[in-house]
Amino acid sequence: MKRQVYNPYLPLYEYIPDGEPHVFNGRVYIYGSHDKFGAFNFCQNNYVTWSAPIQDLTNWKYEGEIYNKREDPDNKNGRHNLFAPDVTCGPDGKYYLYYTLDWTGKIGVAKADNPVGPFKFIGHVKYNDGTELGRKKGDAFQFDPAVLTDDNGKVYLYSGFGATTWFPQIRHHLKPQGCFCMELDNDMRTIKKGPIKVLDKKGKAFRDEFQGHNFFEASSIRKIKGFYYLVYSSVYGHDLCYCISHNPFGPFYYQGVIVDI
Repeated sequence: MKRQVYNPYLPLYEYIPDGEPHVFNGRVYIYGSHDKFGAFNFCQNNYVTWSAPIQDLTNWKYEGEIYNKREDPDNKNGRHNLFAPDVTCGPDGKYYLYYTLDWTGKIGVAKADNPVGPFKFIGHVKYNDGTELGRKKGDAFQFDPAVLTDDNGKVYLYSGFGATTWFPQIRHHLKPQGCFCMELDNDMRTIKKGPIKVLDKKGKAFRDEFQGHNFFEASSIRKIKGFYYLVYSSVYGHDLCYCISHNPFGPFYYQGVIVDI
């Protein structure tokens, strides 16, 4: 599909919110949830991706379905929807997809040989004792995971949710506590360190006030010139903010709003 580079850069029939762009092998790939036209709820479709050469961002290609929600053994009936995902290339050169099945509070992991899949389910993020994250007493609610393979090969997973007025309507033993960081082991799903809270729902990153832009959802992580950039949606629900740190576990320092409507 050859067209303008400015918005909307995808066809008008395509609905991929929560977009995470990643460059692999000279192409940029867009990963996100997948809304359905006329649906009664969001994120009802399976994951798809589009890609374009980094030299020509007007030339987008539909790569097809990369993951089916029924792949997850907790969703054989397809009743749960796939919320905002993220993808990384692991130290082994394989590609790993991280996602949550709507309000289950667990993080699924799928693996593929290339950026467009098909991704195959390999398990849920878990502790060393085999207990799945989200099933221990005191675990926080997991939501919209973000993942980063660092320069040294270490893999960091970010996930979390902030308090809302409607969350209590969801019958769940987990509580929204903020954003957490975990270092993953070589299998890309066992927690090696953490979870450690890096942003709490009160808008504080340890000693820093976030000027009212409390963490709500949609964690997104990048590393640029030695700094870790953690992007998130605030409680205002209409802005994207960011904070930075020299360490993946923080402390993170609030830097401001990237975009607002």
